[in-house]
This record gives sequence, structure tokens and C-alpha cells, in this order.
Amino acid sequence: MDQKIVASISKQIARQFPEVAGALPSIKSQAGAKGNGDSATYLLTFKSRVDQPSGFAINRAVRVVANDAGRILKITTSR
Repeated sequence: MDQKIVASISKQIARQFPEVAGALPSIKSQAGAKGNGDSATYLLTFKSRVDQPSGFAINRAVRVVANDAGRILKITTSR
């Protein structure tokens, strides 16, 4: 996946989930999965640690399925 496309997806995710801004995603190709238009799809996983006012910290994961053109197909997140 092109770094320019990864940067574009990262910006979009950072707007929606500011706690993962600046986190570098791990990227995995999804074997056998095709998005719209028969393009390859990739799984990008953003991870961060969110400190709560109570003093506890929560690990946050945002998983993004995107095609090789940079179109986001699906976003899931942990609580």
C-alpha cells in the first residue's frame, strides 16, 4: 500500500478518533478479499493508550478496512 494513501487514511481516522492521531498503523493484506471494483483490500490497525481522569488507562484499537485506492470500507473500534 502506498505511503501517501496510508497518510490520507490516517488523517481521516485521526479526525474521528483523536486518541490515535500520530499512531502508525500495522498493515495487513486481506487474502481473498476484494472490495468494490475488484481492488485489493487491506486491514490497518491503529493502537493507542487513553488515560482516564480516574487514573486508569484504556488500550484503544481502531481497525480500518480500506482498498488500495484509499477508500475506507469499514471501521471498527474497541471500547
